Amino acid sequence: MKNLYKGIFAGIILATLSSLSFADDANDPLVGKWKTIDDQSGYSRADVEVRKKADGSYEGVIVETRSLPGAEKMGICHKCPGQLKNKPFLGLPFIWDFKADPKKPREYHDGKVLDPISGKVYKGKARLSANGKRLTLRGYVGVSVIGRSVTWIKY
Repeated sequence: MKNLYKGIFAGIILATLSSLSFADDANDPLVGKWKTIDDQSGYSRADVEVRKKADGSYEGVIVETRSLPGAEKMGICHKCPGQLKNKPFLGLPFIWDFKADPKKPREYHDGKVLDPISGKVYKGKARLSANGKRLTLRGYVGVSVIGRSVTWIKY
């Protein structure tokens, strides 16, 4: 009987901890689904789901893709490096290793950004708007002045 009570108690503790973890993610302004906006065409090319990992870093995975008007929809990352080569865009890690800046709560740094069209991986940083509905993501080589910025919209 003691083991039964221990099992029930352990289950309650685990459920409580799980719900607290979920509540933290629900309050995290970076976690959730984002519509990407291509800086060159102005069209939305993909939707990305950003998640917070156990180590506190963030990653974004492509959950939906769209083609540009008049262009064929791309489905496979033929130019991606290493293990990502020839993987489908859906489920593809698109950003990773972003860390929250403890001194600037709406900024993230030290990340990596994959351009799935070219297959290149860039350093990355990001900044949330004051209302948390827009994310400006910058991919760059070397210093951040040499790079591109894109805007994502949360939904």
